[in-house]
Amino acid sequence: MLNQLLSGDLPRSRTLSIALFAVFLGLAFAPFLTSGARPLNTAATICIYIVLVASYDLLLGYTGIVSFAHTMFFGIGAYGVGLALADKEPTWGAIAGGVALAIALTVVLALVVGLFALRVRAIFYAMITLAVASSFAVLASQLSDFTGGEDGKTFSVPDALGPSFNLFENEIFGRIVDGKVLTYYIVFFGCLLLFLFLLRLVNSPFGRVLQAIRENEFRAEALGYRTVVYRIWANCLAALVAALAGALMALWLRYVGPKTMLGFEVMTDILLIVVIGGMGTMYGAVIGAVLFIIAQNYLKSAMAEGSSALEGVPILAEALHPDRWMLWLGVLFVLSIYFFPTGIVGKLRPAR
Repeated sequence: MLNQLLSGDLPRSRTLSIALFAVFLGLAFAPFLTSGARPLNTAATICIYIVLVASYDLLLGYTGIVSFAHTMFFGIGAYGVGLALADKEPTWGAIAGGVALAIALTVVLALVVGLFALRVRAIFYAMITLAVASSFAVLASQLSDFTGGEDGKTFSVPDALGPSFNLFENEIFGRIVDGKVLTYYIVFFGCLLLFLFLLRLVNSPFGRVLQAIRENEFRAEALGYRTVVYRIWANCLAALVAALAGALMALWLRYVGPKTMLGFEVMTDILLIVVIGGMGTMYGAVIGAVLFIIAQNYLKSAMAEGSSALEGVPILAEALHPDRWMLWLGVLFVLSIYFFPTGIVGKLRPAR
């Protein structure tokens, strides 16, 4: 049963299996294992970034396509939900309509970019996608009457997802199951289904062809595969999943803005997580996203506590000053690359 659920792609490592199982349990029961808004927000962000990074790994790790337009598709999904709910009554129909329009725009743009750009060399394709994504981000910032500009837009959600809604009268395991908890489980199960879809995709005959193109495009073409068609399909499918991840992010945050959804910082985070977790391994998105998002959210506060505890040692206290958390995050990234050159999952998982 588990083998079928994971499309025959088992972790093949006891350490990795334990880590993945712990992540699954932690995310599945996060509302009841934690208290407060910050831990739950961290868990929801991890869920969304797992899918976002896994969809990018379909391009980079499995097909060998370097694209900088992934945040554009992520932002389209987010803005589709945000704009559908911002100026209308928050209904499930509005959400469905916004997601449908976002998916349509995403597929069209991914197809156009693929048709015009995937026939050129890799570096030129990367530059084209960077230019398209930058133009889209500028457009979202300039159309302030429509998108809210740099400030973005906040919006309401259906009553069932609001904080005033209670599914049960009594607490469940010490927590009231309100609209925020329901929103979290929409995000959790949505991301779980999308991740299993990607796992099935890369382990299908289609996924094997993508890996053949990554290893040797000329040989794959000589075997009769139309490599451009496969690369365009991979681009469209990865963009589609990224847009759905953006829709879930907007639903969770109840806000859309160019910096949060379309900023180049999001793209660099995706690249870092792919490298840390391991390219060409869907499970690398899980491990990399968990470690990166936790470090991003808690490293600064952990350093503040460490700096306070080491006040008697001025040099160490100054080195651990919370304002230097980005420096230490960079150090951790360099160390992870040094000790895990193929990524954490690539190191833990034996080759087939």
